[in-house]
Amino acid sequence: MIIEIDFNSDEAIYQQLCNQIILEIATSRLREGDSLPSVRALAEEVGVNMHTVNKAYTVLKNEGFLAVDRRRGAIVLVDKEKMRALQDLRNDLTIALARANCKNITIDEVHALIDEICEEYK
Repeated sequence: MIIEIDFNSDEAIYQQLCNQIILEIATSRLREGDSLPSVRALAEEVGVNMHTVNKAYTVLKNEGFLAVDRRRGAIVLVDKEKMRALQDLRNDLTIALARANCKNITIDEVHALIDEICEEYK
């Protein structure tokens, strides 16, 4: 797993970690049951504080992407609560589409963008 942090970004470091781990799962570079590096190991590898990695792991656990096992550490978990995940996606898309509408982005442009993004996950 290769994690690259942009220390000049306005996005919080823990959020960058979360997003990159989610992308690794979505593109099957991380699969259900795979173990992630320990908090200490990932913090050293990426060059961030252990508390930052711990926060990212906690967020991912709360969102259903990881399980935390005292013996094995953080383990990739595909969210079993599909309906909850779909509702969260609906909420996120509602806001994104409202923003797009305010910027005069057409539905055809939205569909093309979604198709383009979905191609990355095939």
